[in-house]
Amino acid sequence: MEKIRLGIVGLGNMGSGHFYNVMGGKCPSVKVTAVCDIIADKMEKANAHPEVVCFTDYIEMLDSGLVDAVLIAVPHYDHPTVAKECFKRRIHVLTEKPAGVYARQVREMNEAAEKSGVKFGIMFNQRTNPMYAKAREIVSSGQLGELKRMVWIITNWYRTQAYYDSGSWRATWNGEGGGVLLNQAPHNLDLWQWIFGMPKRVRAFCEFGKYHNIGVEDDVTIFGEYENGATAAFITTTGDACGTNRLEITGDRGKIVIEHGKLSWWKLETPEREFCFTSKEGFATPSTTYEEFTAPEPEGHPEVLEAFAQSILKGTEMIADGKEGLNSLSISNAAYISAWTNDWADIPTDEALFEKHLNELCKNEKSSKK
Repeated sequence: MEKIRLGIVGLGNMGSGHFYNVMGGKCPSVKVTAVCDIIADKMEKANAHPEVVCFTDYIEMLDSGLVDAVLIAVPHYDHPTVAKECFKRRIHVLTEKPAGVYARQVREMNEAAEKSGVKFGIMFNQRTNPMYAKAREIVSSGQLGELKRMVWIITNWYRTQAYYDSGSWRATWNGEGGGVLLNQAPHNLDLWQWIFGMPKRVRAFCEFGKYHNIGVEDDVTIFGEYENGATAAFITTTGDACGTNRLEITGDRGKIVIEHGKLSWWKLETPEREFCFTSKEGFATPSTTYEEFTAPEPEGHPEVLEAFAQSILKGTEMIADGKEGLNSLSISNAAYISAWTNDWADIPTDEALFEKHLNELCKNEKSSKK
């Protein structure tokens, strides 16, 4: 097999983008053989390609024998449902982020994928950004020394009320399962744990409908603690018109900052802990050297899809497998629990407690927005 036969479930903004990427030759190991959407009009884009079969029922598509793998680009709650049906049929899955709304769903997805022996990947395209890949390399190689702190201000996810009014499902507990943490920030939560590691617990402050006429969170601050005493601060919102995207990571041997498409790296010539207790001067600081990295941003999405296809064809690594989808969702689930209970929340997440609160919110949610 030279190419995988791909079916796309959901032809909205994201699904259409993936369709055009493949048709434009950006994923040489992939050919789209089938598409599916419950709204038939959305499949007009596929009509120009007679080799692509259109379905309005994804089960029929899975049973057609036309696909080896499926790319899922439907609303969040439906990701696990579609994925599990694929796994039953030994069909590989690449899903849009987030993998699901709550951790139990994604844990069960991984278990089902492993049982069926197929590939399961997540569309975390930001991992292909050279700046974040370089940051991970520096941190994981130990060049920053013992990690001390991560601070990420990611407030350039600005959205107007018109955005939220564009669909009755948007920014609702029943429709999306959350707000900025579930819709805009999953990529950043993934990069947080991919680069800096998983915290042991979090304390979060979520403001629900602070800047918009919605019932879910649009302003969030998360504080994370680590086993070695390191801390993390994560701030995100859809309510800042002049938003910021600044990631800073500090270790015993220096600091890196990613902002404005550039990675800045300050290296301490003497580790901070050593310098602190050996220096004879009260106001001295260690000498530093400075390096800078820049690189053009990749397209991202087609790279993730091509790597997924290569993983099926040749057994190579994916950009992000299904277990990574559980990590980032565990952080957001824990953040919700912390905000709802006004207390610390441990990781791994208390799955039953999260679902109890979410189900109550869904039950009491009005059909119209707040």
